Amino acid sequence: MNEPDHWFEPIADHLGATYLRYAHTKGTRQEIDHVVGALGLVAGMHVLDVGCGPGRHTHELARRGIACHGIDIAERFIEIAGSDAPAGATFERCDARAMTFDREFDAAICLCQGAFGMMTVDGDDEAVLGGIARALRPGGRLALTAFNAYFAVKYHGDATFDAATGVSHERTVVHDDGGATRELRLLLERAGLGVERVSSVEPGHYGDDVPTTELPEFLVLARVP
Repeated sequence: MNEPDHWFEPIADHLGATYLRYAHTKGTRQEIDHVVGALGLVAGMHVLDVGCGPGRHTHELARRGIACHGIDIAERFIEIAGSDAPAGATFERCDARAMTFDREFDAAICLCQGAFGMMTVDGDDEAVLGGIARALRPGGRLALTAFNAYFAVKYHGDATFDAATGVSHERTVVHDDGGATRELRLLLERAGLGVERVSSVEPGHYGDDVPTTELPEFLVLARVP
């Protein structure tokens, strides 16, 4: 058996469709409501969903007449996403670190740590952002979420935070089918993406709240010049 390209692939194989039963996936409509308004998306646009998982955001955009192409490294998730996809939603297995799209999309989304922030090798997150920047047409916009390390340090009592690397380590159980803003800004700017706004959010409750330690994610809006 070949080694997986990324540590998340065996987890996706294990989770399967059960992933869509987790609480953090239940706010898809509200999340897309906010993203559509924030990015100025309208019917007829073409959006790239980076790290689409089982395709919930891709599906919701397509239902609104916004064509969306979802990519994910996990073959199992791509199979699930494509099995009942509405018209306008397309999918392919693709490593976000090696995207070759060239100015093909009006906008991109990378939500719920779809690819960014899921890497373990220095330089991989930069590769993801660089690929997104190249995929967008001039003026194209990005909505991306990232873990809020401040929240993790403050509230994750069972986790161990490594201050030297900025990584939080914790153990959790996942069920199978049977059952810091400055760094963000610098990474995006190095990829050629101008940051427009950073907000604090949580799944199912996206908005424009200022960055805080009280919510688990940051939502970044950025643009290609």
